[in-house]
Amino acid sequence: MSSDLLRGMGVALTTPFMDNGDIDYGSLDAHLDYLIDGKTDYIVALGTTAETPTLSADEKHKLALHILDYVDGRCPVVVGIGGNCTGSIVEELRRMERLSEFAAILSVVPYYNKPTQEGMYRHFAEIAKASPVPVILYNVPGRTGVNINTDTIIRLASDFRGKIIGIKEASGNMEQAQNVMTRRPAGFLVISGDDSLAHSMIRLGGDGVISVLGNAYPRQFAEMIHRSLEDETAESAARLHQQFSALYSLLFKDGNPAGIKCLLHLLFPSYREVLRLPLVPVTDETRRGMLEERL
Repeated sequence: MSSDLLRGMGVALTTPFMDNGDIDYGSLDAHLDYLIDGKTDYIVALGTTAETPTLSADEKHKLALHILDYVDGRCPVVVGIGGNCTGSIVEELRRMERLSEFAAILSVVPYYNKPTQEGMYRHFAEIAKASPVPVILYNVPGRTGVNINTDTIIRLASDFRGKIIGIKEASGNMEQAQNVMTRRPAGFLVISGDDSLAHSMIRLGGDGVISVLGNAYPRQFAEMIHRSLEDETAESAARLHQQFSALYSLLFKDGNPAGIKCLLHLLFPSYREVLRLPLVPVTDETRRGMLEERL
């Protein structure tokens, strides 16, 4: 698969729940249609925004395959497969049925046990060897407690060309992102993991975003991302970026995906604002802000 298919706007898909906490597949299907009709470039299943830590192994397996089948080739689907036990991830990659039908896997830097840079390199090397599809690294130090540095990223990108094809960069460190862009091998993607930084990262040479806000406004946010990717329309992209400025902070004020689920419920009342503990809905203050700032 060409990495060019994963340029633009990917959406980190939410998992809708019924009032009793079961997965709401009806709302999920309607949401997928909305995203695809809104020109989403690709879907990311089982990311952080999907509340994946609260899903059982059976739920994750069923959900991933349901999304793949419902999308039915209308856009690429990336699936999140990561963790902090290398052996368990390798075993999951070997056992997961139909994994080869996904465009790529998104695999997070190991969390909690704080590996060294050499440990991170060996972790992702084993994943790259075991995966039948390309791998996108996911760097999010705010959640994992560790940062994968530029040297390690470039070492992995160079040693596993065509296997490790990009990184979702959510460290907020624009200097590191720019260093990766400068040193990366041809075809290696640098994808923003922060909606608010996506425009700026693309202007530095980035390749798009894996977006939370795109769940609610796929057409508008995709337009901003694609205009950002086109040099000649930088000013219009900046104007589009600014219209989301208040929502960027509101979305994450009470955690993710509490913010985006609130916004989706405000836009589409049939989409329930239900989260699984330990996550809870946003405060009334945040909800009022969403009502004022929604497009």
